[in-house]
Amino acid sequence: MSREVGIGVVGFGWMGQTHSRAYRNIPVTFPEAGIRPRLVVVAEPAPQRAELAVGSFGFDRAVDDWRRVVDHPDVDVVDITAPNALHEEVAAAAARAGKAIFCEKPVGISPKATAAIAAAAAEAGVITGAGYNYRWAPLVQWTKQLIDDGRFGELTHYRGRFFSMYGRDRLGVLSWRYLQSEAGYGTLMDLMSHTIDMALFLFGPIAEVVAVKETFVRRRPLPRPGEGTHYDRGSPDDPTGEVTNEDYVGAMVRFANGARGILEADRSIFGPQSQMAFEFNGSAGAAAWDHEKLNQMRLYLPEEFPVDGFVDVLAGERFPHHGNFVPGGGNSIGYEDMKTIEALEFLRAVVEDRPFHPGFDDALAVAEVQDAIIRSWTSGAWEPVTPMGGQR
Repeated sequence: MSREVGIGVVGFGWMGQTHSRAYRNIPVTFPEAGIRPRLVVVAEPAPQRAELAVGSFGFDRAVDDWRRVVDHPDVDVVDITAPNALHEEVAAAAARAGKAIFCEKPVGISPKATAAIAAAAAEAGVITGAGYNYRWAPLVQWTKQLIDDGRFGELTHYRGRFFSMYGRDRLGVLSWRYLQSEAGYGTLMDLMSHTIDMALFLFGPIAEVVAVKETFVRRRPLPRPGEGTHYDRGSPDDPTGEVTNEDYVGAMVRFANGARGILEADRSIFGPQSQMAFEFNGSAGAAAWDHEKLNQMRLYLPEEFPVDGFVDVLAGERFPHHGNFVPGGGNSIGYEDMKTIEALEFLRAVVEDRPFHPGFDDALAVAEVQDAIIRSWTSGAWEPVTPMGGQR
């Protein structure tokens, strides 16, 4: 017996389409789960995208007001992929309506907003999910199991980063992503949120941080009518506007378990294209992973591999979820497969009426580190990571 779950999506850009494909893929990729997502309604003001959602993705209908998604009686899950500035209002309304909520990161436009969203969801008692999808890479899940089993010994060093070139073009237009009024903080709430979440997932709570920030591209061409995505390009003669949030964030951290770490994120760097990566060391081994090489883990575990140094472990069906996509070893999966795993595990929690991780409590933990980073780049000193309230 399969269980139908009604899905309402708010925003049908790249991520809204990615989430929708993930829901559609669940019944054929994970038939044993017995979950049938139904794409009920999407809120999207752009007519072409709305038509795409109904005509190609199979949504029952498209609307131009997100409130009609939240209020729809057949919607069990409200999936938020709208611009960051809308997240708090949509999430609060969905919580009041008693809907399960999945929200792409950053859950809030600022740490304070994330705390408010987490508090609203906790008060309503609804199931929540946050889009920290890199956790779901099969090799990352396996590495987490090894950590929990004590295979790396005492954890001592962690280095995490997310370097992306999406903002490297100095003539890339001044889209909403570069404006604090619309995106909130820049790299801190975008790329750095993944870096922090992965560090917390693998190594546990962070006790204190010292951090710096920088905006390397301070002005960008103003978008022409009909433009405004971060992929649009202006010309040297176009009028420009000020970038009001940061390109780069770097932090040294002290984990509660005594380990030391370095976290970095940059959207304007040249070279890495989507380098969401980590390396860590313990007293009995080490590991390194890079999303650009999603299906490969560098591992140093002398007890398992009698080699004095790293060996390359290739992904395959023996790792969590991987075999549902391709059999054997060395056969690769991709980014959207991680999103399908994420969607599956979230809907399993919804169907079973239990908490999901990463949920808004995990997003709040990320926000508390981000709040300490903001205080540190203002004070120039080490700052403690302190509770902000909400769901935790």
